[in-house]
Amino acid sequence: MNLTTERLLLRPFRADDGEALHAYLSHPDAVRYEPYGPHTRQESARAAADRAHDERFVAVCLADGTLVGNLYVAPEGPPQWRTWTVGYVMNPGHWGHGYATEAVRALLTELFVVRGAHRVVARCDPRNTASWRLLVRVGMRREAHVLQGASFTTAPDGTPVWHDTYQYAVLASEWGGEALEPGRMDG
Repeated sequence: MNLTTERLLLRPFRADDGEALHAYLSHPDAVRYEPYGPHTRQESARAAADRAHDERFVAVCLADGTLVGNLYVAPEGPPQWRTWTVGYVMNPGHWGHGYATEAVRALLTELFVVRGAHRVVARCDPRNTASWRLLVRVGMRREAHVLQGASFTTAPDGTPVWHDTYQYAVLASEWGGEALEPGRMDG
């Protein structure tokens, strides 16, 4: 997938994106609500190599090529449901500029207009206020507050540490995102 917006290029990952990936996956604030902790340089290099062969991960770059984050997009449920799940992680050094909002809007447009999605969902930790506010900003609605629906860590005794999850969604019939501009999407 290659998408362009006014300020961003969304492209497949490359194996040589490891150092740029490390710039944010090593940051505790960036991965606070992810199912993994901060990455070492080696883990980031391995993740870049893996993502280069995994269409679910999309690199979010500034127009000058600087990698500032990533999107996650995957089908959910049987193909006839035409449902996708999306996620995102951005470099804290680039927070507050609207890049995540712009990237998610472009992805939603691609899913609804190009791929014919019926429904797109996203989940986030309720404590991640910036994340759920982004989902509202792009036109998604909160559908559920799942109590103790996820666990990414364990307590010292080995029992899961549970946390709540918000689920957001938007239907194709509700999508009011930006219209596609000719030549703006090529893949």
